[in-house]
Parts: sequence; C-alpha cells; structure tokens
Amino acid sequence: MELFHKILKAAVDGGASDIHIKVGTPVIFRISRQLLSIEAPMPTEEWMNNIAENIVPKHVKVKFQEDREIDFSYYEEGVGRFRTNIFQQRGSLCLAMRHVKTQVPDFEQLGLPHVLKKIAEAPRGIVLVAGSTGSGKSTTLAAMIEHVNANSRKHIVTMEDPIEFVFEDNQSIIEQREVGLDTVSFQSGLKHVLRQDPDLIMVGEMRDSVSFAAAMSAADTGHLVLSTLHTTTAALSVIRILDFFKADEREQVRRQLAGTLRSVICQRMVPTLDGSMTPAIEIMINTSTVRKLIEENRLDKLSAAIETGQDDGMQNFNQALLKLVQEGRISKEEALLKATNAQALEMNFQGIFLTEGKRILG
Repeated sequence: MELFHKILKAAVDGGASDIHIKVGTPVIFRISRQLLSIEAPMPTEEWMNNIAENIVPKHVKVKFQEDREIDFSYYEEGVGRFRTNIFQQRGSLCLAMRHVKTQVPDFEQLGLPHVLKKIAEAPRGIVLVAGSTGSGKSTTLAAMIEHVNANSRKHIVTMEDPIEFVFEDNQSIIEQREVGLDTVSFQSGLKHVLRQDPDLIMVGEMRDSVSFAAAMSAADTGHLVLSTLHTTTAALSVIRILDFFKADEREQVRRQLAGTLRSVICQRMVPTLDGSMTPAIEIMINTSTVRKLIEENRLDKLSAAIETGQDDGMQNFNQALLKLVQEGRISKEEALLKATNAQALEMNFQGIFLTEGKRILG
C-alpha cells in the first residue's frame, strides 16, 4: 500500500486528473488531457489483488465479485478523494481513478456564466447538466449546489454513485446519500426522498425512465431537481429524455417535461492559451418559446430558440466559443474543433452573422 500511496500523491502533486493502473504496463497519468507514463514499478497481479482487497468498500465486495467491476469513492489519507472504477481485462484487475478536488470550486474559478447562479436559485423544476464523459458535469453541478449552500436556507439531499464532492453545511443543510451504501438504488432513493422534506434534490445521473419520472414528479410538487445527462447538445437532451420512455408514453411525458423543465446546461472542455482547461457552455432555458416548441413536438427548432434567446440568458456552443476567443482565453483553432457548426463560427470570426435562427422560428 505504500507504493499505491506514493502513486496517488504523485498524481495529485502533478496535477493529474486521472490515474490508470493495470498489470504488466506502466502506470499512466492524464495531465491536461494527455496520457503520460510515469516512472514506477510495473504493477503485478499479486500487487493489484492486494490493492483491490484494501480499497474496495465492504458493502460492494459481493457485487464486485459477481459483476467483476464496480464504482466507488476512495479516500486516501493525506492525499485526497478519488472516484474509482475497478474492473477486469484479460482476466486481470485494472484501476481507473479520477481525482476529485476536496474544495468545491466557485463560479469564477471554473469560468461559469453568472446566469447559472440564477438557474441554481430557481424554486422548482428540473435542471440538467449535460455533456460527454470528462466534460466537467459533476464539477459544475457541485458549484451550483455550493452556491445555494452559501446563499440560501434550504434542505439539500443528494443521491450519488459514488459521492464525489463532500459538502459542509453552510446556510443550508445537506445530506449526501451514496447508492449501495445509504440507499439501494437511485430509484429507491428518489421514491423516499420526498418524505425527507427537501427543497433541492441532486441526482448524480439520470439513467432510465423510472428515475426521470420520479424527478418530474418531484418537480411537479415544487422541488428543484438537479442532475446530469450524457448528451452532446442541449436540444438533443430533450430527445434523449424521451428515448427513456416507451413510444406510447412519450406524448404525455413530453407535455409534462414542457411544464417541469427549468434549464439544460451542456458543456465541452476546451484547452486554454495558458495550458489549462475551460468549459464552453450551451444554455437552454425553458422560456415560453422553448416550452411551446416542446409541447408541440417541434424539437428540431430548439437549436434555433437557443441561438436567438441571448436576451433570456441562452447561448449555443458557437456563441460561447466566440466569446472565449474574444476574451483571449482560447485560440480560434481550438474553438473550431469544438464548434457545433465550424463553418458558421469561422464566418463569425470575420464579423458575419446569419440570422438563421430567427428565420426558422419565424
């Protein structure tokens, strides 16, 4: 365990976001999105088995033996907390660990738009933070919860798999429940959470129709529900939600979603000129226009509504990337690589702005 401690400490000290350990190959760190091998003894089968025996929590050991893979949160004294996945490949154990910073970053540190504070302060509704794996969804969600914690007297209940950021009560009181340890499943936790008098409910990830139906029910009864979703744009998030449900249920769900959705925040991480990373964020807010488009099943028009909704706090990825370039934070080249419509963004750089969104909505 001494070598394992040294590896984790070296990762944190070196600014690594992720650690990859498998038998017979060098230990790999991900630093600034790049995979780098480090100088360390080659992991052996015996060493990996010993690590697994020591770090896998007791409450998931049986499930790990059955499934041969498991997610959990691991805390190393004097080093930090890691979101951990242990799994098998070619019959040998592998570890993938992500360092979770103990202190929740604030909006300014993360470069998040201030409109997200207003969204986090909403009294009710569903707020989704979307994006691909590694796009910073959990960190943005944590910053929004910490903003509420620091500024409002509310009761916050989180359900996570596993717990990543650890919150301390400030103005609000917070209970954090880990799936598998404190509750059997997201569905079970959501079923009982309304009896716990919450104001804000955070669900680590929306995974199926049962959990999303429970979230809509909570929003319907006056609660704010925050969660994450794996989608690439805000508009596609609505389609993804409907895909959770059977075809004959989607009409009713879509109309209910039109009334309960508060906002969808979708983000992509972009390398900055100073060598760090910053999020480019697309924001869709459930304005009267967006609500009408969802109600009438005109989901193909949502992108146009986002593009033309800047006065309401909305922005699409191209608008977010253009702003980051104008602020001197990212290069044009990186912006074009992350753009939803690179050709349109190239024209924006030249001062040409087409009003396609207004034409489509009109």
